[in-house]
Amino acid sequence: MNIIEEAIIYATILHQGKTRKFTDTPYILHPLEVAQILSTITEDQELIAAGILHDVVEDTDGTLEEIEKRFGKRVAYFVSSESEDKYPGEDREKTWVKRKEGSIAKLKSCKDIDVEMLWLADKLSNIRSLAGLYSEKGEKLWDLLRMHDPMKQCWYYRTIAETIELNLNKTGAFKEYIKHINSIWPGTFNPEKAKYKKYTEVSIDGCRRLGYGAKGEVYRYNDELVIKVYNDNNTYSDIEREIALSRRAFVLGIPTAISFGIVSVGNRYGAMYELMDSDTVSGLIKKAPGQMDNYAKTMASLAHQIHSINVEDDDFFPDAHERIKEYISEGVAQDDEAVSSKCLTLLNSLPKAATLIHGDFHTGNVFMQKGEPLLIDMDMLSKGHPIIEIADLFSTYVARGEVDQSVVSNYMGFSYETAKKFFLCFLKYYLDTENEKRISEVTDKAMVLSYIRIIRKLHQKPRISEADQRRIESLIEKLRVLTGKIDTLEF
Repeated sequence: MNIIEEAIIYATILHQGKTRKFTDTPYILHPLEVAQILSTITEDQELIAAGILHDVVEDTDGTLEEIEKRFGKRVAYFVSSESEDKYPGEDREKTWVKRKEGSIAKLKSCKDIDVEMLWLADKLSNIRSLAGLYSEKGEKLWDLLRMHDPMKQCWYYRTIAETIELNLNKTGAFKEYIKHINSIWPGTFNPEKAKYKKYTEVSIDGCRRLGYGAKGEVYRYNDELVIKVYNDNNTYSDIEREIALSRRAFVLGIPTAISFGIVSVGNRYGAMYELMDSDTVSGLIKKAPGQMDNYAKTMASLAHQIHSINVEDDDFFPDAHERIKEYISEGVAQDDEAVSSKCLTLLNSLPKAATLIHGDFHTGNVFMQKGEPLLIDMDMLSKGHPIIEIADLFSTYVARGEVDQSVVSNYMGFSYETAKKFFLCFLKYYLDTENEKRISEVTDKAMVLSYIRIIRKLHQKPRISEADQRRIESLIEKLRVLTGKIDTLEF
């Protein structure tokens, strides 16, 4: 008896007497369908056996230990990847969102194409049933499910598709999965995704890295092309959204490079840009620190160009003020209510702004081509007061290096001392003043928002170390002093 036959017998016994939702169909037909779907993608017998066994731990008295003993560690690992946390004692309807969020987080962190295949097969089997029921019952279907909100159901199936797309978009199973999602929630995906498409595969071996940021890295691919390689937690939809924002920014008058194609770089997405004879401003400052003042002047002029644009509500740019409020609630508010209240008061005193801000404005995101600046990284475009942009600059060039200067020098490619000088030069040109008191006043306002951001980032860590806690306490004290002497964040 081979492993697949043994898995069929074992799963049939454990699922005996169980039926699929809303039907009298024996439940075992679902894991058998999952195995059949897997067999169209792979010949890996252990993976196909895991497809048969994938619901044993979640829905029967079977255990991972028993599966490992009978079928081996690899099969048990696959089954574990598909098993949700049960939250015993809690209502399964009420735990639906956190169970799904937990399982998706597990999928995203796994980065194993075999696990992605198993997920695709299981969810395709599920959505086949869902699509059939939807065609019979229409919107009444949602009342029968544990999650009654159809858009949350859509979020779950869509997020899985986005997560596995890069590796599995060429399979018939993935194409069918997309078709079913679009049949239940029309317009969720571009119909082209349900057709055969192979992303151009490129390699960055030997390519010079021009810079990196929170979203990914930028490389010089050849004399004419630059490629931005996104971190592996970015989906195809994330890149599509950024390219769409770039196009909108271009129409609004921002000099920006627009990607002409999405490619795959190993297990990550990349976006290609035609940027001949260009380098980032960070790279140029690294090569010629003596020209830093001129580049600060260029960046200040570019910032003015961005901040001179007022956007309409139907442009759908998010409100940066709301982002700062989240930073306060998820950071400062956890440590000092009084300081948090003062920070919120200052933030709320800013007038409602329709001013466009970049959201990630620094020298690593600006290329110089034939003497003209071109912005990239448009995913943080938003509307808000320019002090938020200046605060982000202070974070990048000054605040992040207050404890460890190498954090800034490694990120920017030039020394921390140069970074601090750059910020002050930028502010001098942006404010069009040599008045040190004026520059200092605006810097203090930027500090408030910058320290709010850093405290929140420290709170996001899975474990806050003693050093992190001391840093938080130090920043809270600085905020206490700053909010005690500042009446407004306007300038």
